[in-house]
Amino acid sequence: MRASAAVATALTGDGRTIIRRLASAPPLTLRQTGPRTVHLISTAAGPLGGDRLALDVDVAPHTTLELGSVAGTLVLPGDGASEMLVTARVGAGATLRFAPEPTVLAAGCDHRLLVRLTLEADADVFWREEIVFGRHGESPGRCHARLDATCDGLPLLRQEFTVGDPALDASPAVYGTARCVGTTFLTARTGKPTVSDGVAVLPLAGPGTLVSALAADAVELRSRLEWGERTALTPVPTSPS
Repeated sequence: MRASAAVATALTGDGRTIIRRLASAPPLTLRQTGPRTVHLISTAAGPLGGDRLALDVDVAPHTTLELGSVAGTLVLPGDGASEMLVTARVGAGATLRFAPEPTVLAAGCDHRLLVRLTLEADADVFWREEIVFGRHGESPGRCHARLDATCDGLPLLRQEFTVGDPALDASPAVYGTARCVGTTFLTARTGKPTVSDGVAVLPLAGPGTLVSALAADAVELRSRLEWGERTALTPVPTSPS
Protein backbone atom coordinates (compact mmCIF):
# COMPACT_ATOMS: atom_id res chain seq x y z
CA MET A 1 0.00 0.00 0.00
CA ARG A 2 1.09 3.53 -0.74
CA ALA A 3 -0.65 6.37 1.08
CA SER A 4 0.07 9.98 1.93
CA ALA A 5 -1.43 12.68 4.11
CA ALA A 6 -0.72 16.40 4.40
CA VAL A 7 -1.45 19.32 6.69
CA ALA A 8 -0.62 22.97 6.10
CA THR A 9 -1.31 26.21 7.96
CA ALA A 10 -1.85 29.79 6.86
CA LEU A 11 -1.92 33.18 8.57
CA THR A 12 -5.09 35.25 8.38
CA GLY A 13 -5.15 39.03 8.02
CA ASP A 14 -5.90 39.43 11.72
CA GLY A 15 -2.96 37.25 12.76
CA ARG A 16 -4.77 33.96 13.43
CA THR A 17 -3.61 30.49 12.40
CA ILE A 18 -5.95 28.48 10.19
CA ILE A 19 -5.60 24.98 8.79
CA ARG A 20 -5.63 25.66 5.04
CA ARG A 21 -5.00 22.09 3.90
CA LEU A 22 -5.93 18.71 5.36
CA ALA A 23 -5.51 15.70 3.07
CA SER A 24 -5.81 12.06 4.12
CA ALA A 25 -5.55 8.53 2.73
CA PRO A 26 -6.05 5.38 4.86
CA PRO A 27 -4.36 4.38 7.05
CA LEU A 28 -3.22 8.02 7.49
CA THR A 29 -6.31 10.03 8.40
CA LEU A 30 -6.03 13.56 9.80
CA ARG A 31 -8.74 15.30 11.81
CA GLN A 32 -8.73 18.88 13.04
CA THR A 33 -9.43 18.79 16.79
CA GLY A 34 -8.85 22.44 17.67
CA PRO A 35 -8.17 25.81 16.06
CA ARG A 36 -4.48 24.95 15.69
CA THR A 37 -4.54 21.22 16.54
CA VAL A 38 -4.64 18.16 14.28
CA HIS A 39 -4.64 14.49 15.27
CA LEU A 40 -3.67 11.45 13.25
CA ILE A 41 -6.33 8.73 13.39
CA SER A 42 -5.51 5.27 12.09
CA THR A 43 -8.31 4.07 9.81
CA ALA A 44 -6.65 0.79 8.80
CA ALA A 45 -4.12 -1.65 10.23
CA GLY A 46 -0.52 -0.83 9.76
CA PRO A 47 1.89 0.05 8.56
CA LEU A 48 2.27 -3.50 7.25
CA GLY A 49 5.34 -4.90 5.57
CA GLY A 50 5.60 -3.42 2.09
CA ASP A 51 3.62 -0.25 2.92
CA ARG A 52 5.02 3.16 1.97
CA LEU A 53 3.43 5.94 3.98
CA ALA A 54 4.21 9.67 3.87
CA LEU A 55 3.11 12.63 5.96
CA ASP A 56 3.80 16.18 4.75
CA VAL A 57 3.64 19.07 7.23
CA ASP A 58 3.92 22.73 6.21
CA VAL A 59 3.78 25.36 8.96
CA ALA A 60 3.59 28.83 7.42
CA PRO A 61 5.62 31.70 8.90
CA HIS A 62 4.22 33.07 12.18
CA THR A 63 1.60 30.32 12.53
CA THR A 64 1.25 27.52 15.09
CA LEU A 65 0.46 23.83 14.64
CA GLU A 66 0.09 21.08 17.24
CA LEU A 67 0.15 17.60 15.70
CA GLY A 68 -0.47 14.39 17.63
CA SER A 69 -2.18 11.02 17.35
CA VAL A 70 -5.12 9.48 19.20
CA ALA A 71 -3.34 6.13 19.72
CA GLY A 72 -0.04 4.39 19.27
CA THR A 73 1.11 2.99 15.93
CA LEU A 74 1.54 -0.78 15.67
CA VAL A 75 4.02 -1.76 12.95
CA LEU A 76 3.21 -5.26 11.64
CA PRO A 77 5.16 -7.74 9.51
CA GLY A 78 4.25 -8.38 5.90
CA ASP A 79 5.71 -8.69 2.45
CA GLY A 80 8.95 -6.70 2.63
CA ALA A 81 9.95 -3.61 4.59
CA SER A 82 7.55 -0.81 5.52
CA GLU A 83 8.39 2.89 5.55
CA MET A 84 7.02 6.00 7.20
CA LEU A 85 8.42 9.28 5.86
CA VAL A 86 7.57 12.52 7.65
CA THR A 87 8.61 15.74 5.93
CA ALA A 88 8.07 18.98 7.82
CA ARG A 89 8.82 22.60 6.98
CA VAL A 90 8.54 25.25 9.68
CA GLY A 91 8.58 28.86 8.54
CA ALA A 92 10.18 31.91 10.15
CA GLY A 93 8.65 32.68 13.53
CA ALA A 94 6.35 29.63 13.30
CA THR A 95 5.72 27.05 16.03
CA LEU A 96 5.35 23.29 15.60
CA ARG A 97 4.66 20.76 18.35
CA PHE A 98 4.84 17.17 17.07
CA ALA A 99 4.07 14.58 19.75
CA PRO A 100 2.40 11.39 18.50
CA GLU A 101 1.78 8.37 20.71
CA PRO A 102 4.47 5.64 20.68
CA THR A 103 5.35 3.40 17.75
CA VAL A 104 5.24 -0.31 18.72
CA LEU A 105 7.42 -2.73 16.75
CA ALA A 106 5.59 -6.06 16.51
CA ALA A 107 7.70 -9.20 16.16
CA GLY A 108 8.80 -9.83 12.61
CA CYS A 109 8.31 -6.31 11.27
CA ASP A 110 10.97 -4.52 9.21
CA HIS A 111 10.38 -0.78 9.33
CA ARG A 112 12.05 2.50 8.36
CA LEU A 113 11.07 5.69 10.15
CA LEU A 114 12.45 8.74 8.35
CA VAL A 115 12.06 12.37 9.41
CA ARG A 116 13.16 15.36 7.33
CA LEU A 117 12.74 18.59 9.25
CA THR A 118 13.52 22.00 7.73
CA LEU A 119 13.47 25.13 9.91
CA GLU A 120 13.69 28.78 9.02
CA ALA A 121 14.98 31.54 11.31
CA ASP A 122 13.28 31.84 14.71
CA ALA A 123 11.19 28.70 14.21
CA ASP A 124 10.08 27.08 17.49
CA VAL A 125 9.94 23.27 17.32
CA PHE A 126 9.13 20.48 19.78
CA TRP A 127 9.51 17.04 18.14
CA ARG A 128 9.08 13.84 20.18
CA GLU A 129 9.42 10.23 19.01
CA GLU A 130 8.91 7.13 21.18
CA ILE A 131 9.55 3.53 20.10
CA VAL A 132 8.48 0.43 22.05
CA PHE A 133 10.36 -2.83 21.49
CA GLY A 134 7.47 -5.18 20.72
CA ARG A 135 4.16 -5.96 22.34
CA HIS A 136 4.03 -7.50 25.82
CA GLY A 137 6.18 -10.61 26.03
CA GLU A 138 7.48 -10.55 22.44
CA SER A 139 10.77 -9.62 20.84
CA PRO A 140 10.73 -6.52 18.65
CA GLY A 141 10.87 -6.46 14.90
CA ARG A 142 13.51 -4.39 13.18
CA CYS A 143 13.40 -0.61 12.80
CA HIS A 144 15.85 1.85 11.33
CA ALA A 145 15.05 5.40 12.45
CA ARG A 146 16.68 8.56 11.11
CA LEU A 147 16.07 12.25 11.77
CA ASP A 148 17.62 14.99 9.64
CA ALA A 149 17.06 18.56 10.86
CA THR A 150 18.26 21.62 8.95
CA CYS A 151 18.06 25.23 10.09
CA ASP A 152 18.50 28.14 7.67
CA GLY A 153 20.06 25.79 5.16
CA LEU A 154 22.67 24.42 7.59
CA PRO A 155 22.71 20.94 9.17
CA LEU A 156 21.44 21.06 12.75
CA LEU A 157 20.95 17.42 13.71
CA ARG A 158 21.69 14.11 12.01
CA GLN A 159 20.67 11.11 14.10
CA GLU A 160 19.94 7.48 13.35
CA PHE A 161 19.62 4.24 15.29
CA THR A 162 18.50 0.66 14.76
CA VAL A 163 16.24 -1.50 16.92
CA GLY A 164 15.86 -5.25 16.45
CA ASP A 165 19.46 -6.18 15.77
CA PRO A 166 20.33 -8.83 18.42
CA ALA A 167 23.98 -7.79 18.43
CA LEU A 168 22.96 -4.24 19.39
CA ASP A 169 19.82 -4.72 21.48
CA ALA A 170 21.49 -6.80 24.19
CA SER A 171 24.63 -4.69 24.44
CA PRO A 172 24.94 -2.79 27.74
CA ALA A 173 26.50 0.03 25.70
CA VAL A 174 23.35 0.42 23.55
CA TYR A 175 19.94 -0.59 25.02
CA GLY A 176 20.84 -3.12 27.73
CA THR A 177 17.60 -4.27 29.41
CA ALA A 178 15.54 -1.33 28.11
CA ARG A 179 12.33 -2.01 26.19
CA CYS A 180 11.75 1.51 24.89
CA VAL A 181 13.76 4.34 23.39
CA GLY A 182 12.71 7.93 22.87
CA THR A 183 14.05 11.29 21.72
CA THR A 184 12.82 14.86 21.82
CA PHE A 185 14.31 17.60 19.70
CA LEU A 186 13.65 21.17 20.86
CA THR A 187 14.83 24.44 19.41
CA ALA A 188 15.15 25.72 22.97
CA ARG A 189 18.80 25.61 23.97
CA THR A 190 19.87 24.30 27.35
CA GLY A 191 22.92 25.71 29.09
CA LYS A 192 24.93 22.54 29.65
CA PRO A 193 24.70 18.76 29.22
CA THR A 194 22.67 17.03 31.92
CA VAL A 195 22.51 13.30 32.60
CA SER A 196 20.14 11.48 34.95
CA ASP A 197 18.87 7.91 35.33
CA GLY A 198 18.13 6.73 31.80
CA VAL A 199 18.01 10.19 30.21
CA ALA A 200 20.46 12.67 28.73
CA VAL A 201 19.90 16.33 27.81
CA LEU A 202 22.45 17.52 25.27
CA PRO A 203 22.78 21.00 23.74
CA LEU A 204 23.41 21.04 20.00
CA ALA A 205 25.97 23.19 18.24
CA GLY A 206 23.13 25.16 16.63
CA PRO A 207 19.84 26.40 18.09
CA GLY A 208 18.53 23.31 19.81
CA THR A 209 18.65 20.56 22.41
CA LEU A 210 18.31 16.79 22.11
CA VAL A 211 16.74 14.75 24.89
CA SER A 212 17.38 10.98 24.69
CA ALA A 213 15.96 8.35 27.02
CA LEU A 214 15.75 4.59 27.60
CA ALA A 215 13.24 2.84 29.83
CA ALA A 216 11.67 -0.48 30.77
CA ASP A 217 8.19 0.55 29.61
CA ALA A 218 6.33 3.33 27.84
CA VAL A 219 5.16 5.03 31.03
CA GLU A 220 8.67 5.30 32.40
CA LEU A 221 9.96 6.47 29.03
CA ARG A 222 7.44 9.31 28.85
CA SER A 223 8.28 10.36 32.39
CA ARG A 224 12.01 10.49 31.61
CA LEU A 225 11.49 12.41 28.39
CA GLU A 226 9.25 14.93 30.12
CA TRP A 227 11.89 15.44 32.81
CA GLY A 228 14.48 16.07 30.11
CA GLU A 229 12.14 18.44 28.26
CA ARG A 230 11.51 20.46 31.42
CA THR A 231 15.24 20.60 32.03
CA ALA A 232 15.88 21.86 28.50
CA LEU A 233 13.17 24.51 28.82
CA THR A 234 14.32 25.81 32.22
CA PRO A 235 15.94 29.24 31.72
CA VAL A 236 19.66 29.30 32.39
CA PRO A 237 20.44 31.76 35.19
CA THR A 238 22.75 34.56 34.15
CA SER A 239 25.72 35.60 36.22
CA PRO A 240 25.49 39.03 37.82
CA SER A 241 27.58 41.60 36.00
